[in-house]
Amino acid sequence: MIKMKDIKPAVIGLGYVGLPLAVEISKKYNVLGFDISQQRIKDLKKNVDATRQVSSTELSTARNLSLTSTSKDLYERNFFIVTVPTPIDSANSPNLQHLLEASNLVGNSMTKDNIVIYESTVYPGATEEICIPILEKNSGLKLNVDFFVGYSPERMNPGDKVYGVSNIIKVTSGSSKESAKLIDLFYKSNISAGTYLAPSIKVAEAAKIIENTQRDVNIALINELSMLFDKLNIDTHSVLEAANTKWNFLPFVPGLVGGHCIGVDPYYLTFKAQQVGHHPELISAGRRVNDSMPKFIAEKLLLKLIKSKTDLQKARVAIFGITFKENCPDIRNSKTCELVRILQTYGVDVDIIDPHANASELYFEYGLELKDKLQGKYEGIVLAVKHNEFEKISVSKLRLNLISNGVLFDLKNCLPKTEVDLRL
Repeated sequence: MIKMKDIKPAVIGLGYVGLPLAVEISKKYNVLGFDISQQRIKDLKKNVDATRQVSSTELSTARNLSLTSTSKDLYERNFFIVTVPTPIDSANSPNLQHLLEASNLVGNSMTKDNIVIYESTVYPGATEEICIPILEKNSGLKLNVDFFVGYSPERMNPGDKVYGVSNIIKVTSGSSKESAKLIDLFYKSNISAGTYLAPSIKVAEAAKIIENTQRDVNIALINELSMLFDKLNIDTHSVLEAANTKWNFLPFVPGLVGGHCIGVDPYYLTFKAQQVGHHPELISAGRRVNDSMPKFIAEKLLLKLIKSKTDLQKARVAIFGITFKENCPDIRNSKTCELVRILQTYGVDVDIIDPHANASELYFEYGLELKDKLQGKYEGIVLAVKHNEFEKISVSKLRLNLISNGVLFDLKNCLPKTEVDLRL
């Protein structure tokens, strides 16, 4: 097994997770950043990060970071960190295509005594059951004899300027005691918040997957309460404010649950649970509730419009925010996009305003167009994402773009209760 002083890291996948990690560890190591997208590499070499996770200054000063989309450049590396996306398919089943491709790539590049670390979120057992056999087959090497594997789950929070790579505790693990210690030492030397060495790869995988599953279930409870309180004609946020006066009440709020983590990870866990003959009732119920929120929100808005004698076939609605969370350009698994689709099926003309989203990416992924600004009068305006720019907009300004009986719907509790027509 290689020594700490001989480590030559390569980060496979330079997205929201891989790029910040590569920049961070390049402060102490000579790092090779690899991505299959040639355009991504070209942009990064110009110090432009489309994800906005890393600034141009950080990129330009990362002197020990080399960037490539050429697989042959990986041959001289001995410490591979895989940070590729692990989404779900249309049936909500794990889509491991990126992980399989990355494992094939690394397996063809690695040599004796190399170490491979996976950071992509997976279900417990995936690293050992799926990834390691590919590494062994493509390299002709044997685990824990010729090479070693670790799992250290990513804990990135896109758009978060407070918690980044260096100040979030890193969970680590390895396929042997010796490799686990080396992997833990490597991350400890780069992560100022420190590390936690898990007893096994499966434990580390499970720890990651339940972090987001726990949040998903908690949000689902509040979303279901929001649906109930809506029928009882009780304002949900008023209830939460009252309940929050107790010291141990958990401060979750209702809303759309999308993105590449909370809206995806529970499906990886339910997939594995069903494989071993366990029906995860609570987790599955939470997913059903959260997946139903776009329909609930759309129907709430449509009912309000109908009561105001609005012809839905002629109605115009402006949606503020299309990314899956605030102050972030990420549109993956955006539930606001689903909300737009539902409104469109009723004949509503929808305009989307979002200064953080990429127009070409939005059109490519969802066939939706962005508007630079509001255009004329609308029957409804929906504040769907709490971008900083939207929090600065006054209610009076928004009202100027609404017809006299137009509906202002605040999904994020941005505006005073008395100044909006609907909120969750």
